[in-house]
Amino acid sequence: MSAPDPTAQAPTQADLDAVRAQLGRVPRGVVAVAHRCPCGCPDVLTTAPRLPDGTPFPTTFYATCPRLTGAISTLESQGVMAEMTARLGEDADLAQRYAAAHEDYLARRTAVGQATGATVPEIDGISAGGMPTRVKCLHVLVAHSLAVGPGVNPLGDEALAMLDDWWADGCCIAGADGHAEAGE
Repeated sequence: MSAPDPTAQAPTQADLDAVRAQLGRVPRGVVAVAHRCPCGCPDVLTTAPRLPDGTPFPTTFYATCPRLTGAISTLESQGVMAEMTARLGEDADLAQRYAAAHEDYLARRTAVGQATGATVPEIDGISAGGMPTRVKCLHVLVAHSLAVGPGVNPLGDEALAMLDDWWADGCCIAGADGHAEAGE
């Protein structure tokens, strides 16, 4: 699978303002909005593999919506990661599909790095979230699934299916209608 154009959904200032409101800080290394919540706000960003200060950043797909990340944290607290990791050791097909997700993640990060001039040789071969042999962070796996769609990351897809509708109570940014007001 070839990686999509990593700059196809370049963030607007309203997107960056929304993410700043979500995170409580200025977002760093944003390349694109990888996925939008049904409320219209960004909930997953594509991030450059090297932050502006030079720090390597392996988390290409970064979940930003506090309701989404809270729901994922709840799954993590319920032991889902340990169960998934155990299954990787028992199910060769799952392990193979998860290894393919790792390769997909690496290919997409490489494409983003090439497009932004931010390659990071010191993390070549290292993806995120524990891939390809364990589950270390469901946030990364869910963000990967949301960014690239179903069928690429089997454990990200599973975790996403376990989540409630985090957007059901409206936008996670107080007073927003899907886009943050400048200066929020």
